Amino acid sequence: MILERSSVELLAPAGNWDTLEAAVKAGADAVYLGGKHFNMRLHRKDMNFDDEALARAVSFAHAHGVRLYVTINNLIYENELGDLEEFLRYLGTIGPDAILVQDLAVIRLVRKLNLKIPMHASVMMNIHNEPSMNLLKKCGITRIVASRELSLDELSLLRERTGLEIEYFMHGDMCFAESGQCIHSGVLFGKSSNRGLCLKPCRWPYRLIDEETGEILDENGRGAYKLAIKDMCMYRHIPELIQSGVFSFKIEGRMRPADFVFRIVSLYRKAIDAYLADPTGYRIDEGDWQTLYNGRVRDFSTCSALGKVTAEDIGWDGSREPRFFSHAVEEAAMPFSNQNDVDKCRAEGAPRLSVRAADKESAVAAIENGADTVCIGGDVFRPRRPWTLEAIGNVVDYAHAHGKLAVVATPRTAMRRECGELEQFLKALEQIRPDAVCVGNLGTLEMAHTMTSLPIQADFSMNICNHASLEFLKAYGVKIATASFELPPAELQAMLQHAAIPVEVVIHGAYASMLCDHNIPAFSLSPNPFADTAFSDHRYALLDEAGERHSIRIDQYGRNHILFAKDLCLYPYIGALNGVNSYRIEGQDYTPQWVGRLVAFYRKALDATSMGASGMLTIDEIASDGPRKPGIGAFRFY
Repeated sequence: MILERSSVELLAPAGNWDTLEAAVKAGADAVYLGGKHFNMRLHRKDMNFDDEALARAVSFAHAHGVRLYVTINNLIYENELGDLEEFLRYLGTIGPDAILVQDLAVIRLVRKLNLKIPMHASVMMNIHNEPSMNLLKKCGITRIVASRELSLDELSLLRERTGLEIEYFMHGDMCFAESGQCIHSGVLFGKSSNRGLCLKPCRWPYRLIDEETGEILDENGRGAYKLAIKDMCMYRHIPELIQSGVFSFKIEGRMRPADFVFRIVSLYRKAIDAYLADPTGYRIDEGDWQTLYNGRVRDFSTCSALGKVTAEDIGWDGSREPRFFSHAVEEAAMPFSNQNDVDKCRAEGAPRLSVRAADKESAVAAIENGADTVCIGGDVFRPRRPWTLEAIGNVVDYAHAHGKLAVVATPRTAMRRECGELEQFLKALEQIRPDAVCVGNLGTLEMAHTMTSLPIQADFSMNICNHASLEFLKAYGVKIATASFELPPAELQAMLQHAAIPVEVVIHGAYASMLCDHNIPAFSLSPNPFADTAFSDHRYALLDEAGERHSIRIDQYGRNHILFAKDLCLYPYIGALNGVNSYRIEGQDYTPQWVGRLVAFYRKALDATSMGASGMLTIDEIASDGPRKPGIGAFRFY
């Protein structure tokens, strides 16, 4: 391709007016900024732009030939939808060049209001495959901010196949977990990483331990800051970025001061212009590189851009962390241990009980003890082995023979490999005929919607927080959706009152605080960066400074699921969950015996609620015998 100044976009952050002016003066082609609500940088009240300032910012940028994008890239709670609609109408009058979105509700409202504002899919949507891009393209999305886990080679292929613009973080603070798939801060502190309030548990110190014995395994290891990934810096790889077809080069840092942003933008502007003017004669300006390096906050990495992240991309000793936003605290336990007032619930008919089962034996145990639905397949925690088509077919037949439903899950993340496998898998499911396909990302939703005639269920990883998102999903064939783990009780109840489709709530189970594409045990214990599989079948855990043990579960794709220290147990709140269609036990990390006991207990409790029975049911047996202590997750904010 023939390179011109318009071939790429240098995109700078602006947290306040001084930084906006600095970014424009330094040569940014575009800036992104947020209003006082609905964006991913809400820690400081003195940052971001009120409505009047937003209008002035748009005029200022356009007067200088610079594009301006407004971030509406956090999850939206039910009680915020009215304000969101009003804000969108206002943006329609001031004319930003695009808005960045995470929540499906924003897409639905923009279309409902017939606004002509272009939409870009935020990195928080975790877009990592071609089908998700195709779905969003049909919804009016013109650009995607690509998942941080994608390499430049993968981005090049996605751009070629979809025609969508690609925006990619090239400099600044990075997340260890997959975007949109970290709920640690939201559940523990009520400060959601999906709502611009993350307190960064990934920057805490942890010890790696043997889960069974408690033995510390990294006494003389690399360091305690195992999840503290270094800052992204692609300065030395600008040619690779441009030639990959990435259009917009994004600098992270809306909380950075004006002088910092000016320096970073100026250095990248100079380097990009030099390459565009003379690609074959381009050389890195080592003086400018040294200026950039000397002004770094954390040490630098290219993260996943040029290949898989290794142990060298972690800031093990924590010495260059600029700030610790929080410290480890104990997760919330149940407020009382032995009772539940079932008289509060007035459900219509017996509530449905669903169980996510790790293997055939667990699925059978669930059905025999009263489950209405079993969910099988998808991610499997090693040393268990992946589900075969034969095993799936056997469970589906067994469920149907007993008058029960069987749902088949798909991988929570679907990169190119998983998408290729899913094409064949979904075709096979047409013959097996489960009662639904459970999807965990937009790409799998698109594949299930276009490749099968089966009903679709949306899993909790879709981050559903409001009824407008449920309406979006309904249009794509989704029949039931699982609510986000981060929803406080009041927001969950508000969503249930307006739900367009049935909603499932996880009421008990082991659940992940973070999902990441990195093998933490291998990083900590092996000098060989390719030794991942040697550590996959052993059970490890992370021990934080509050003494909480976070089990690490490695799935068949090598992804690490970092579990909360306490299993979710919302039994005390059954009476408060009016409107829930299905109660789910997340049993992937449980033995068949424990699944059977849990199902029998909850079946009895739910049957009592359906009859409006008064009195108390004991909770002692599930409060003391499980693999982890029970906790109440985000319901601590009841």
